[in-house]
Amino acid sequence: MRYDASGALIETALPGIPLLSRGKVRDVYDLGDALLFIATDRLSAFDVVLPCGVPRKGEVLTQISLFWFDLLKDVPNHLISADVTTREELKPYAKDLQGRSLIVRKAQVIPIECVVRGYLVGSGWKDYQKSGKVCGIELRSGYQQAEKLDEVLFTPTTKAAVGDHDMPIDFNGVVEIAGSEQAAAIRDLSLKVYSTARDYAAEKGIIVADTKFEFGVIDGKVSLVDEVLTPDSSRFWLASEYKVGCSPVSLDKQFVRDYLETLDWDKQAPGPELPADVVEKTTGKYLEAYRMLTGKSL
Repeated sequence: MRYDASGALIETALPGIPLLSRGKVRDVYDLGDALLFIATDRLSAFDVVLPCGVPRKGEVLTQISLFWFDLLKDVPNHLISADVTTREELKPYAKDLQGRSLIVRKAQVIPIECVVRGYLVGSGWKDYQKSGKVCGIELRSGYQQAEKLDEVLFTPTTKAAVGDHDMPIDFNGVVEIAGSEQAAAIRDLSLKVYSTARDYAAEKGIIVADTKFEFGVIDGKVSLVDEVLTPDSSRFWLASEYKVGCSPVSLDKQFVRDYLETLDWDKQAPGPELPADVVEKTTGKYLEAYRMLTGKSL
């Protein structure tokens, strides 16, 4: 295992267990009859993995995903267990893995990032300012930055490899990749899960501005895979601080993106080191998101 100076887990190593992939955040291992997903503390921004990590980030991502999997019981997902000690081969590594790992069923992953937008912000806002559209969907005039959309939008993208950029596609593009039946299923499930989570989070003082999901097929059923509604995959805004016309106060990695926008950086690898105070504040925002959503502290 490799930790950085702040104590963030940057890279895992499990001798004797095949490593399938290192994603922007997750290391995935093959357990034979299942997969092991380890959420490291790596941080990516603008599709670039930064050289420093954020301590406890992987733990927050895993525990928030577990919370949503439990709340969304009616939606099939890939989870088997979050207890690595249920597998003999993982017990030697339990100290590093417990709390940040999921043992999951193998799925035929559908290579689409299912982006759902409830508010006009980020790349959608930039797109709208230029063209009056978001990912090819024409919107009415007069929207302000961070304003709630009249209708929730499904704006999928391709799922790119590490270092590459996800590219927006329309629904016809999803059909070409996944087929009409699966395309309709992931669109409808994305909108359903977002709406359920948005309404729940609103009761806890958090606005879920947008998010993205990934799906796979398990035993013939389209199922949620990877992380769900975390501060990495979603924009969480404090409802008490929300106002239109600006980038709202957030509990997610938008804080890091905003900092990076102040630098003379071309958004290509390698990414810049983050100051210690930015790292510390980011950890705090992730932990606060978990506390507000679940009512518990990690």
